[in-house]
Amino acid sequence: MSKTVVYTQRVEFGDCDPARIVWFPNFFRWIDAASRHFFVQCGVPPWHETEATHGIIGTPLVDTHCKFIATASYGDVLNIEVSVAEWRGKSFVQRYRITRDDGNGADGGPTLILTCDEVRIFAARKAEGGIRALAIPGDIQALCSS
Repeated sequence: MSKTVVYTQRVEFGDCDPARIVWFPNFFRWIDAASRHFFVQCGVPPWHETEATHGIIGTPLVDTHCKFIATASYGDVLNIEVSVAEWRGKSFVQRYRITRDDGNGADGGPTLILTCDEVRIFAARKAEGGIRALAIPGDIQALCSS
């Protein structure tokens, strides 16, 4: 079972399109930040340190699926819940739920803005250039599990 970490993001005027709706690429920018925040909160060292100890330079995205459910606008404070839904041999699925605590959601709770699943890898540099996927490090998996 994975830990769940919440990353908070305030929507600013410049994050929105002329209709005052968050421009969709911003959600992916915030999700990417929430991904790294997840690892930091779980106790994983910065990538420059993991490069020295494990060869890991980061966790690039290899696939994404996002479902937009409601809109967000400037002034909204969004909660991005992050967890690892599945550990695989050389990849993992990170799951995100973005909500707004406004009492307008189901049963008077938060409004669900979007859900997203991303497949990521732990990447290392290839000697000849480029990157390659590494096997999931057991110590990092343990830090991220509850």
